[in-house]
Amino acid sequence: MNARARLRALLAVQVVSRTGNVVTTVAVPFAVLARGGSATDVGIAAFAATVPIVLGGPFGGALVERVGFVRSSVASDLVSGATLLAMPVLAWTVGLPFWALLALVFVSGLFDLPGESARRVLLPGLARSAGVPLERAVGHFEASQRLSVLIGAPLGGVLVAAAGPMAALVCTAVAFGTAALLAAVLVRPAGDDAAGDDAAGDDAAGASADAAPTNGYWRDIAEGFRFCIRDPFFRLVIALVLITNLLDAARSTTLLPLYAADTLGGAQALGFVTGTFGGAAFLGSVAFGYVAHRVPRRITFVVCFVLAGGPSLLVPALGLGLPWMLAASALSGLAAGALNPILGAVELERIPAHMRARVFGLLGAGSWAGIPLGGLLAGFAAEGVGVQATFGAVVVLYTVVTLAPLTGGAWRLMERPAPERAPVERATT
Repeated sequence: MNARARLRALLAVQVVSRTGNVVTTVAVPFAVLARGGSATDVGIAAFAATVPIVLGGPFGGALVERVGFVRSSVASDLVSGATLLAMPVLAWTVGLPFWALLALVFVSGLFDLPGESARRVLLPGLARSAGVPLERAVGHFEASQRLSVLIGAPLGGVLVAAAGPMAALVCTAVAFGTAALLAAVLVRPAGDDAAGDDAAGDDAAGASADAAPTNGYWRDIAEGFRFCIRDPFFRLVIALVLITNLLDAARSTTLLPLYAADTLGGAQALGFVTGTFGGAAFLGSVAFGYVAHRVPRRITFVVCFVLAGGPSLLVPALGLGLPWMLAASALSGLAAGALNPILGAVELERIPAHMRARVFGLLGAGSWAGIPLGGLLAGFAAEGVGVQATFGAVVVLYTVVTLAPLTGGAWRLMERPAPERAPVERATT
């Protein structure tokens, strides 16, 4: 396979793997509700599904650098598929108590971020080999994630409505197995990234420009942590995305399923709303990938960030129905499509190549640290003050926080570096 074909294969693996994750986020809340669970139980399940991502990020990134990028992607999907398949198997045989469901959801999410970090590290090398500009490749990678929402959310909603949440989880396990097979057969790293995918004794390791001697597992983690803390831009990014992800998790994992069950008509409506957002975000990511190198990053980032949350949070706060939810999700999705391509390009520009896996894991863990609390707190708030009132509080906080990059300071480091000028040679006589 040539470089472009390998790049397409990597994107296909990302789509299939993330589709499995999206179907899981639709199926698990309704699996909890189907067994008589409350809004608080849905929040607890959301907590169990997201807290392992915070743990898997920092500890999995350094491990990925040792195991290999393709191998890590394959292993991640195999573990996720096996644990999710265990839920319906137990439910249909000996029974699935709530604690067992939580344990399986926890293990399933533990390897998600390391697997995605591995695929993200493979991206720049494959893009260079294929002759694709970095920002466009990042835009396509993020678009592949959005495409998985477009496919997975409606599919999950239809499967839950037609066959039940346990049958939907069987399909999820099949998706993860397919992603693992595709990665094992079709994905190969570019020549300058080969060392990341080979064992320590591989001859390619010594010739790789991205390979660096290891100082030990814990020292590598500490080195990545110091890099994140000392970089002024990444400190701000982690703080911003931590808060917005917490609020978004409150919306997507708890509030929106509850609102769909009470107002929109159930799981199928939830799937259409989430799928609309994902489809619009997919189009936004693809389109933005072709113009990203021509627009200012910071102002574009702020405008799109405000639109990514505001409309889709305001509509349920006002208690409006499905047509309004679909329109708001489409607008928010188009804006959201530009966010991760901007951040992804900045990260690849600022992170040393040999540290990317561990730093991606640490950045992901820091950004996701609020997500478990978001779903849990939203469950308590929904029972205390109601779903609509909670949506209202979330939209106000989200809008205020996303205006932070306009304050300047280290946020100016988001802009792309000025091209280096070639030195002018003086004429000699």
